[in-house]
Amino acid sequence: MEGLHTLFSIAPTMLGLILGVTMLSASGFFELTAQLMSPLCSAAGIPPEILPLGLIKPVSGSGSTAILSSILETYGPDSLIGKTASVMAGSSETTFYAIAVYYGAAGIKKTRHTIPAALAADLTSMLAACLVVKLF
Repeated sequence: MEGLHTLFSIAPTMLGLILGVTMLSASGFFELTAQLMSPLCSAAGIPPEILPLGLIKPVSGSGSTAILSSILETYGPDSLIGKTASVMAGSSETTFYAIAVYYGAAGIKKTRHTIPAALAADLTSMLAACLVVKLF
């Protein structure tokens, strides 16, 4: 009975998250943002090809796995881009999914500093993945 109560308490949050991710992906938001950020990332030494992965990983685990698979098929697992994407995918979290599930189950309405801190951690993992792969 308690499990059903938990299911019904997090179902609206999960449905909203899935709907939002699907709408953003279908609209081309991630691709457009990656194109706009590409010159900045190139100047910073970040492969622009991994930007879609960095943008979707905090939002969708399955979407980021699909993008990682595409990157590995295109550039190969032993390329700089493939290694960087693999390290980045393994060292970051599906931030919004985790917050939606755990905060929804606990009944927490205000995330306060959680989202900015978690997104800063995701950005740090992306930058660290680029640096570590280049060094080693």
